Amino acid sequence: MSVAGALGRLPSLLPSSLLWSGLSQVLSWSGLCQVLFAVIVGLVGVVAVWTVRLLVRHAWYTHRLSCFSKPHTHSWLLGHIGQMQSTEEGLHRVDDLVRTYTHSCSWFLGPFYHLVRLFHPDYTKPLLTASASITVKDELFYGILRPWLGQSLLLSNGEEWSRKRRLLTPAFHFDILKNYVAMFNTSTNTLHAKWHRLLAEGRTDIEMFNHVTLMTLDSLLKCAFSYNSNCQEATSEYVSAIVELSDLITDRRQRVLHQWNWIYWRTQQGQRFKKATSIVHRFTREVVQQRRALISQQRETETQSDSTAAPQRKKDFIDIILLEKDDEGRGLTDEEIQAEANTFMFAGHDTTASAICWTLYNLARHAHYQEKCRQEVMELMQGRDGQEIEWDDLSNLPFTTMCIRESLRLHSPVLAVTRRYTQDMTLPGDRTVPKGTICLVSIYGTHHNPTVWTNPNEFHPLRFDPANTGGRSSHAFIPFSSGPRNCIGQKFAIAELRVVVALTLLRFRLTPGVNPDLGTKSGDVRRLPQVVLRAEGGLWLRLEPLTPPGPEERHDE
Repeated sequence: MSVAGALGRLPSLLPSSLLWSGLSQVLSWSGLCQVLFAVIVGLVGVVAVWTVRLLVRHAWYTHRLSCFSKPHTHSWLLGHIGQMQSTEEGLHRVDDLVRTYTHSCSWFLGPFYHLVRLFHPDYTKPLLTASASITVKDELFYGILRPWLGQSLLLSNGEEWSRKRRLLTPAFHFDILKNYVAMFNTSTNTLHAKWHRLLAEGRTDIEMFNHVTLMTLDSLLKCAFSYNSNCQEATSEYVSAIVELSDLITDRRQRVLHQWNWIYWRTQQGQRFKKATSIVHRFTREVVQQRRALISQQRETETQSDSTAAPQRKKDFIDIILLEKDDEGRGLTDEEIQAEANTFMFAGHDTTASAICWTLYNLARHAHYQEKCRQEVMELMQGRDGQEIEWDDLSNLPFTTMCIRESLRLHSPVLAVTRRYTQDMTLPGDRTVPKGTICLVSIYGTHHNPTVWTNPNEFHPLRFDPANTGGRSSHAFIPFSSGPRNCIGQKFAIAELRVVVALTLLRFRLTPGVNPDLGTKSGDVRRLPQVVLRAEGGLWLRLEPLTPPGPEERHDE
């Protein structure tokens, strides 16, 4: 080969030789050690920067929140980790905080989360009534619901929340709620028929939560989907999946490591959550698609014939939100409707069941109040052939409603709500909550605050006599939260509570029962704060039938 030819090939040979030389160096032991050292140094540098930023942020929030009293901690870094307990003792801890700090205190969970806990109306009101445009649902407490509930009204923020709230509000109008009262009666009759059978078998002590939860699910399925699940009498895959999801949410909240998705989805609980979620999502997806097709078919039929010829089916929750449009003529997508339906089922069954159970429990422990409610219901039903509570009856149960409200105060189904704000929030006493701070509004603490309620641990329904409520703050009683982001379904819940409690007192006398496994009376119940307020070992009541099963109950057997 000529010198000129060799020189001509040199440029093409150089890159390959350099590449081989570089690979040889990297693949050697010394080269590999250098690469690993560089990677480790890089990772240490990233962790160091992240740690410094975290500690600086921790110091900044600690300084900004110094205007709030802070309960004692054993560590400036770990803070109050482990002091929030989902037990009876945890509720006593809240009682101590309320007595000690009266209105608020700061709280931090390691350097990661900084909270302000509030339990006085003067402090909760500015936060709960703040504009929805600056209010954000906190991911620490609500984020684990997102795989199940999606971007629903409960979890959305800003303009997206405002649009959905406007579209969903008609579904809870009084004219719509009137249609649901008949369904409340039907589901309650099924429950009572089951109780009569158990009593006939000699089982006088009955655990309330299991029975009432199935009843509220049955009722919600009728109201939301016009679907008769028969879940009170037979196993339903959909209902079983909802119950399991509620239990798994509670379990996940109590496990620190499960807060990270990349850990949780690899656990047995995470796999069960995925399976149950797929069952629930498949059910709602099929219902929404079938209902949209039915509505489209009905519209075509109406344009081809006289629309007044055939009777119109009463609209349920899905019908209404499928038909609603915003100012631009846009409705909710199928995915959005599925998210709202799932939220309606989740938020409606557990909370209402808890409220019903604790109301019956409180009346069982106070026989004179129970009897007064029963007389009120009997007078209302006097002269009627059947035993059905009608829409117009609900406003004619004043004392029963007082007992329901007092039970909601004493045993609030939801114990707290959390919020974050996109701007600093000013509170009384020249205190400021810096933007981004988690605000934990303690419904339980507010309802048990001795500076707000006299003898707050006593069941005293006359607190809610209109004659006694004149000087009370509008935010002393907030079982459904308050302000623009209050519970959209609270009228639905109160209506169902009135129907179930009234019919139950009409047919049964209630006294504290005995847990057959533990031998303890329900008077010794230990409260169990979970997603909603429950009772350790269940809530057992003894039932005495006052009347034989009526025709409505026998029909459901």
